[in-house]
Amino acid sequence: QVQLVESGGGLVQPGGSLRLSCTAYGFTLDNYAIGWFRQAPGKEREGVSCISRPGGSTQYEDSVEGRFTISRDNAKNTVYLIMTNLKPEDTAVYYCYTKDLDDRDYWGKGTLVTVST
Repeated sequence: QVQLVESGGGLVQPGGSLRLSCTAYGFTLDNYAIGWFRQAPGKEREGVSCISRPGGSTQYEDSVEGRFTISRDNAKNTVYLIMTNLKPEDTAVYYCYTKDLDDRDYWGKGTLVTVST
């Protein structure tokens, strides 16, 4: 069964850091582009970052550029989102996403990040 499972969310103070993980089950993740999205309370889901296959070029939404880093660990079949200098406006449920060669969408169930004092 194809699954994406996110982990690593939690409560962090402003200025803090977290590392989110997106682990794939049932398929080899490095064959696909992977995206991180987030959805804050009362807002639409938005793209945060993505990493291509297999060259690994990356893109970032403007508000996270310079603070977030996306990377792959193919040995662990995992994509990471390293988030630094977190701000209250980064509070959201974070999801990872991919699309397979048959254009089927796969979403994880999300991991909650709360940035607060």
